[in-house]
Amino acid sequence: MASAASAPPTPSNLKRIVAASLIGTTIEWYDFFLYGSAAALVFNKLFFPESDPLVGTLLSFLTYAVGFAARPIGALVFGHYGDRLGRKKLLVLSLLMMGGATFAIGLLPTHATIGSAAPVLLTALRLVQGFALGGEWGGAVLLVSEHGDAERRGFWASWPQTGAPAGQLLATGVLAFLTAVLSDAAFGSWGWRIPFLLSGVLVIVGLWIRLSVDESPVFRQALERAEARKAEATAVAERMPLVAVVKHHWRDVLVAMGARMAENISYYVITAFILVYATVSAGVSKQTALNAVLIASAIHFAVIPAWGTLSDRIGRRPVYLIGAAGVALWMFPFFALIDTGGFGALLLAVTVGLVLHGAMYAPQAAFFSEMFATRMRYSGASIGAQFASVAAGAPAPLIATALLDAYGTSVPIALYVIAASLLTVVALAAAKETRHRDLTDVAPSGGTTGPVEARKAQKAQKTEEAPTV
Repeated sequence: MASAASAPPTPSNLKRIVAASLIGTTIEWYDFFLYGSAAALVFNKLFFPESDPLVGTLLSFLTYAVGFAARPIGALVFGHYGDRLGRKKLLVLSLLMMGGATFAIGLLPTHATIGSAAPVLLTALRLVQGFALGGEWGGAVLLVSEHGDAERRGFWASWPQTGAPAGQLLATGVLAFLTAVLSDAAFGSWGWRIPFLLSGVLVIVGLWIRLSVDESPVFRQALERAEARKAEATAVAERMPLVAVVKHHWRDVLVAMGARMAENISYYVITAFILVYATVSAGVSKQTALNAVLIASAIHFAVIPAWGTLSDRIGRRPVYLIGAAGVALWMFPFFALIDTGGFGALLLAVTVGLVLHGAMYAPQAAFFSEMFATRMRYSGASIGAQFASVAAGAPAPLIATALLDAYGTSVPIALYVIAASLLTVVALAAAKETRHRDLTDVAPSGGTTGPVEARKAQKAQKTEEAPTV
């Protein structure tokens, strides 16, 4: 007899869950991307004024990268407790941490006021942002994936993914508006603080919506099975989810990490590094560059659900491969268009790049969710995604800026992104299609786990489901 916890959600309930995940991820990505844009535009002057402009930008991007270093730690901690306490509670906590850190950045004294303590405090708050975001992504996509219709999982799970371009759109839009209405002096003096302080209002809205949704029915069903075995005294001590993931899903973790390389690196080159390249090398104003990213992010937001729908029809891997190969082929035209200095060419370069990126990003949520068993899914998906971000998205703007400084040309930067795309293609070649996987299975088959490992994972899962904190 089916548990009430496993009953499928009504369409209205599913839409509310999708909205809660989307709004929460939008706010968290707004906070995260706001820092990246500010790092490219003003933080080099406000927090590293003793360096020359390009070195100051490098130092600014270094603090930007620190946030990525904290994301794997967040993935481990949030994944551990998310697989025991549930997805919803941890999502509320991640939103509070991210919003609080971002609001505090808006109040932070600059180097001119407190000297070297300013960049130290900035780095500490960036670590909190990264820690929170490390736990946000896995919980948000799992909450939708484990609620949603299996036949349209790629579509529904792609909506939390639109939080990234929506957050980018919001952050870039606020910055573009402020740079348009304020003088450079006013923006550098106090205007840059406004979008960070705005985060406090957004967090209140996000919490109100997130607190109104139900816990994942798939997780509740697994919890009920574990409690039943515990009551029958048949359960034994549970390993940490990390141990179970490494033992039974290590191939899936490697696939997820490899799949993230092209997606993560290309995204931060296209949206963050472009603010440096377009202004320094192509002579484009920062307002023009921001406007191009703003419009392209809106298109990016629109195409992600379409790519997600396509992944429901032809599979996660084929759609992902389209994106990885497309980004590799687009890199040289991308920089050539920017070098013309025209707004139309700049907009075309960023838009096509983000559309191709969407082909990787849209199926990623369902693809990674389908790789792991329920009671280690939060840990597995988060670890695979966030550990890769340390090697991919974290140093991408830093490496791109350093390559530009060393060679004075975009060629090595394009080759850098192409190499990342090749790694992703190799990872996808090692993966198996997952779109028909049943998320309620104890140890679902498919992915990269072979039949022997799947049986071992299923046996281990039966002894690992008694929840302990």
